[in-house]
This record gives sequence, structure tokens and C-alpha cells, in this order.
Amino acid sequence: MIEEPTAAQVTLRGLCGGAVHLPGDPAYDLARTPWNTAVDQRPAAVAYPADAGEVAALLRAARAVGLRVAPQGTGHLAAALGPLDDIVLLRTAAMTGLSVDRAGRRARVGAGMLWADVVGAVSPLAALHPAAPDVGVVGYSLSGGLSWYGRQRGLQSTSVTAVELVTPGGDAVRADAGHEPDLFWALRGGGANFGVVTAIEFALHDVGEVTAGMLAWDAARAERVLPEWVAWAATAPRTATTTLRVMPAPAGAPAELRGRRIVVISGAVTGAAGAPLAPLRALRPEVDTFAAVQPAALARLHLEPEGPRPDDRDGLLLGSVDADALLAVAAGADVELRHLGGALADRHPNAGALSHVEGEFLLVSSAAARHGLAALTPYATGRRYLGLAAERGDVRAGFDPAAWDRLRAIRAAVDPGGLLVASHPVPAAG
Repeated sequence: MIEEPTAAQVTLRGLCGGAVHLPGDPAYDLARTPWNTAVDQRPAAVAYPADAGEVAALLRAARAVGLRVAPQGTGHLAAALGPLDDIVLLRTAAMTGLSVDRAGRRARVGAGMLWADVVGAVSPLAALHPAAPDVGVVGYSLSGGLSWYGRQRGLQSTSVTAVELVTPGGDAVRADAGHEPDLFWALRGGGANFGVVTAIEFALHDVGEVTAGMLAWDAARAERVLPEWVAWAATAPRTATTTLRVMPAPAGAPAELRGRRIVVISGAVTGAAGAPLAPLRALRPEVDTFAAVQPAALARLHLEPEGPRPDDRDGLLLGSVDADALLAVAAGADVELRHLGGALADRHPNAGALSHVEGEFLLVSSAAARHGLAALTPYATGRRYLGLAAERGDVRAGFDPAAWDRLRAIRAAVDPGGLLVASHPVPAAG
């Protein structure tokens, strides 16, 4: 039985040029479906504003009838939103646009753009993009952003130079170092708690020569490869950012690996023509694809499957790691361990609410595998990296205590009524 829209929901019809879908409408089911297909979102309405003016009108209308608004790009973190019965899902897909200032090394990107739209367009300059191209630029950038250049360049959020948004009060503003400084600070790490972002501007980087690829072995070699990589990572230069995974070979892997369980080290090294990789190559991988590449090639380096799929990943930040404990986890589950440190650990005083990541490694795991992580608990930092936390948890653990208090104060100032709903909510102080 199709539920009839309420009077409050019906008042939204006609907004956003008619791009508002209510329960029972023909396009509602498609519009409400997030990238994370494990989540069954059932919002009061789904709206696709095309610009800041339509965003402001939608916010005013929702407030007037007692509904709240949840901005959403792709929906990678849809599970963390929770129930949406009284919430308008504001999808940002219609707010596109990309401009590149090569001389100034800046890009301005609309809120609906994916990294697949950006990485080639800015080449040969590089953006601090993620390991998968079907991730939204805005959500990734404002939640931190771990890239293949992270140990050398830091979080993508530290490269954000301006944010264009509509505040909960309906005002279109530009927040940057000289305008709306509190908002600019909060957005870089605090994300959708403070306004509906319509576009962002961020720095591009001249990374010079890039050597990138993968080294792969049969999973039976994990007992040798994993401890060697952990030891190598302790002294690896900042120019090298790598990830180790123990898993079934992905669909895009070289033919000789398919159908097998493998241990693979992926990554990128800037400068030095890949010389830091020599100790890993001495382990005689079956496959070695590391070679000089253009920066745009790194968008698909991780061989992540593209397109919507179920996702329940979370990340455990580790200050150090015991190789034997990690091997015990890998014996019973897929393991992804990202090497952090370097510039990712540097405290950037003007970088925003999330200036750094506390930990040397990030262990990414599914919900099914997390029961086996007890052996690694002694090495955990107690902090969370919210950018890869598919489900809601302790949001406070994503920030320094002082930053958390400041975020709550700014939320109270800009959205005292709690109009906006974010995947990782920052409650207003009070």
C-alpha cells in the first residue's frame, strides 16, 4: 500500500523547478536510493536543487512545515543518517560545474561533482583525491580526505581554500580565510552540520614525477610480506603513501591473480623514481606494476569496484601495529591497512576542525570482520576517522576536545533549531 503524502510534504511540490519527489511518486524510489545500497532510505521527500537560490527556498519551506533537511551527495555514509521520516533529503547532484585556474593552482567544483569528473580535468596538476573515482568531491573534502599524496601533502580538507554554502537561515555565503572565518574553520572537518554546501574551491598541487602501482603476492606469503611492510613503513619517506590489503583479487587485477586470495601493496611515490620501494621489491612479488604515471592514473589505482554497492566499513586508527596480531586478523578476514603519519599527522593551525589524523595506520574493516579485531585494540588511538565511518558512532572521537567544543558552539550559533541533519552530527552546545 502506497502511503499518501502529508499536507506538509505536499507543500514542497513545485520547489526546485519541480525536482521534488514524494513517497508514491514514480521517481521517488530511484531518487531516495543512495550509493550504499545496504541502506533503505525513506525520507519525507527528495529534492534536487540546482543552485543556491533553490537550496535557500527549500530550507525555508522545510522549516515552515516542521521538516528537517539532510544534504547528501552520493550517499556513501547514508547509514549514519538514521531514520528520515521527518527529513527532506537534499541531493546535490544537480549542482555541477568545474573551473580550473592552472596559473593559480585552484579548482572550483560544484557540490554534485564526483572525483571521476575532476582528476583528469586538472592534470597534470594533482588534487588530493581518494582511492575510488565515484566518491563525491564535497563530502570527501569536508570530512578530511585521505589521498595517495597524504603523507606528503596532508588531508584534502587542508587544501580547501573556500566553501560556498547556504546557511540554515537561508543566506548564501562564501566562507574563506577572510570571510566567515568560524564557518570556514568548522566546515573543514565538520561537514554538513553548518550549511548546505553548493561548491568548494581547493588548491591543486604540482607533484612532479609520480611512480605508482601495485606489488602482489599469493596470500600464503602474507606471513613474510606483512611484517616486512610494517617495518618498512616505520622509516618510509613522506613521499611514499601505501596501503596493504589481504583479500580476494579484485576484478581489475592482472589475469594471473584472479580467483586467488592475495596480499597486495598499492601506493604512490613522488620523486626518487620509486627508489624507496626497493626493500619491498626484494620480496619478489608475482606482480609489480609500479611505473611512472600521470597523476590522473591514480584515481583507479586501488582497483575499487565502481558504482553503488552495500558498504558497512569503518576504520580503526592505530598508533602502532603488531605484525603478529595483524596476521591473526588477516587469517580470518579481509584486511586493509593504510599507512598514515607524515604530513597527515602534522598539526596545521589554520587548517580547520580536522587538521590532522592521530595514528600511524588506519585499519579498514567490514562489520562482519570487526569481531576479530580485539587483538588490535591495545594499539588503537581511541580516535575515529569519520570520513570512512559508514555507520554512526561516537562523533566526538573524530576531533580534539577543544575542536569538538568549538564545533558545538558554532553549530549553536548557525543552526540553533537543528534544521540540518548530517551523517556524523555535531550537537549544538547548550
